Amino acid sequence: MQLIKQYFPDLTDSQLHQFELLENLYKDWNLKINVVSRKDIDELYLRHVLHSLGIAKIISFLPNTNVLDVGTGGGFPGIPLAILFPETQFHLVDSIAKKLKVVNEVVEGLGLTNVKTSHDRVENIDEQFDFIVSRAVAVMPTFVHWVKGKIAKEQKHHLKNGILYLKGGDLTEELATYKTATIYNLSDYFEEDFFETKKVVHLPLKYKG
Repeated sequence: MQLIKQYFPDLTDSQLHQFELLENLYKDWNLKINVVSRKDIDELYLRHVLHSLGIAKIISFLPNTNVLDVGTGGGFPGIPLAILFPETQFHLVDSIAKKLKVVNEVVEGLGLTNVKTSHDRVENIDEQFDFIVSRAVAVMPTFVHWVKGKIAKEQKHHLKNGILYLKGGDLTEELATYKTATIYNLSDYFEEDFFETKKVVHLPLKYKG
């Protein structure tokens, strides 16, 4: 929790309280439905919460922004971002029902009103979003194919609408065909060794009417 306070010093009391609640909510639910490995649950704030918030070092979502979290798993990066940006709307999607059960319980436990969830494949979500976030659920060409036609037309941010993808390792080959992709090294923002190879990839996508 100290990590969150260190890197995000301007949190409100309400946000601090919600971030503090995360650990017990996840530990409790993880005993019933395993969504986070045992090693990771002990380092929840580093490996999941702060990692998710890496996106917030690249962009501050404006009020009424719509964000889709694809393959959210246990609710990452969607839930930490929803705490940080309470006026932004988040839609968390996963095809595995038991994971979404945990997500729904955590959302309820935190009292988040800016999150909705869908137990579905992302291809079936018939909406448009300013940004689509995810944590390495597929290689980029596959992911781009999944989210085709889901980007909103109106631009509200300094970054163009598109994908914000949390990935690790060498992405040279994977991103070779995406000339407009920008890679942000999380080690530029966070000093912990965990972030040495972690990145946020921003890939603008055009609106398709």
